[in-house]
Amino acid sequence: MSMNEILIVDDEAPIRMALKTAFRRENMETAEASDGAEALQMLRRERFQLVILDVMMPGKGGYEVLQEMRRSGDNTPVLMLSGKDDEMNQILGLGYGADSYLTKPFHTSVLIQTARALIRRSQVYSRDRDTELMVGPFRMDLLKMECYKNGEPLTFTGRELNLFRFLLENPGRVFSKEQLYRQIWNDAVVDDNTITVYIKRIRAKIEEDPRNPVYLKTVRGIGYRMDEGEKA
Repeated sequence: MSMNEILIVDDEAPIRMALKTAFRRENMETAEASDGAEALQMLRRERFQLVILDVMMPGKGGYEVLQEMRRSGDNTPVLMLSGKDDEMNQILGLGYGADSYLTKPFHTSVLIQTARALIRRSQVYSRDRDTELMVGPFRMDLLKMECYKNGEPLTFTGRELNLFRFLLENPGRVFSKEQLYRQIWNDAVVDDNTITVYIKRIRAKIEEDPRNPVYLKTVRGIGYRMDEGEKA
């Protein structure tokens, strides 16, 4: 499999052909699925660098495919395509774990640039993932379980460390309080206040101004997202 193999999931054959042709011009290999069920079968058998996923499909729609991917632990980058330009639909996709979102119609050059950026980011974050996490100014040594910001040590409690590690492992992704609680506390009964307290504690340790966070952002109405912060 090519390192740049992309899975294109769309029920419209002309769209799949157009995307395949555009990527072929860039020497990027593609595979195709005509519906959500076929895509999930392919994802169980193969690994891809990127999934381009249409939202509106008969049977299993794009959001359902995305949710099943994330529930199964598949963190392959996902670029959602939709004819809807409503902001709430984009927020919904990102909340389910999408990495980016394009509204149809779009220029193929924008698609190619977005795809390359998602693949590159995924490769950077996965490099040395077994021993070290690096996001923005933060570095976590996974062997020693030590955290640093710009080389300066950060002190976390055990639960804070687990939550911060999870956020570092998923930069740019939005998680609801429910998702974070179930991931870290492994409990079906969600305690919203607990998450709020721990987010506040972590911000106090990583942000210059916890009231105006640069890294651990609140996404209104959904949850929280870990960002790299502004680049100089």
